[in-house]
Amino acid sequence: MKLACFAPTPQLIAIFCTLSPRTPTLPWLDPGMPFPDTGSAWGPDSDAPGLLAAGGDLSPITLQAAYSQAVFPWFSEGQPILWWSPDPRMVLRVDEFRLHRSLRRTLQTFLRTPGCEVRMDTAFGEVIRACAESSRRGQAGTWIVDAMVTAYCKLHAQGLAHSVETWRDGALVGGLYCVNLGQAVFGESMFMRQTDASKIALAALITFCRHVGIPMVDCQQNTPHLASLGAREMPRADSVQHVSQARHAKAPDWSFSPLYWRELLSA
Repeated sequence: MKLACFAPTPQLIAIFCTLSPRTPTLPWLDPGMPFPDTGSAWGPDSDAPGLLAAGGDLSPITLQAAYSQAVFPWFSEGQPILWWSPDPRMVLRVDEFRLHRSLRRTLQTFLRTPGCEVRMDTAFGEVIRACAESSRRGQAGTWIVDAMVTAYCKLHAQGLAHSVETWRDGALVGGLYCVNLGQAVFGESMFMRQTDASKIALAALITFCRHVGIPMVDCQQNTPHLASLGAREMPRADSVQHVSQARHAKAPDWSFSPLYWRELLSA
């Protein structure tokens, strides 16, 4: 989940020039072309570890094909579409989620407070735009450019992208969005307008996944924040294998019941 990751730096545009003698070849995709094998992504000693290809398009068909192979787009304004497949991959197994004492108290207070609720898929467009507009420490811009917003709203319309929303007194105060193929879930980004509102949304996603039998959330990139919540790295080959199997399972009904909190708070 690229929750706290920086946007790809503008210097990445120089990838299409000569960066250094160690820079490998980067495949260029025309719209509709298949993705290269993930094993051909740039390695740890390259200028951009995990970079797989550039070009193509952000159509729902292309995005579905990408996520089916554990590949995701990540680029900044002024760059071509860049496709990534890091090795290792950061994943959060839902049974390993660390519910810290402070977050448990926050959730218990949230559940006792009238007007506080979690919803799913009632404001997807507002959630992704709020994620795009959220400022993050050390980040000058956003990777959720206008083209990405449009693309994921189309994916949402097809039932493949979802939002988890934190509401207080009828106002959207935090949330996240993700991609879902069968029983494979890929976290994308989150935002908050009130303290801990994004953490509540993430906890809701975890307890929902526990309830419907989804084993883990693909977080994509390694960050200290995700590690503190129990996420850990997985070899890319294992991640690709998981996705190739999980995507064929029946997708859950994305709706949230307060009863789902039992899956997390009773542990």
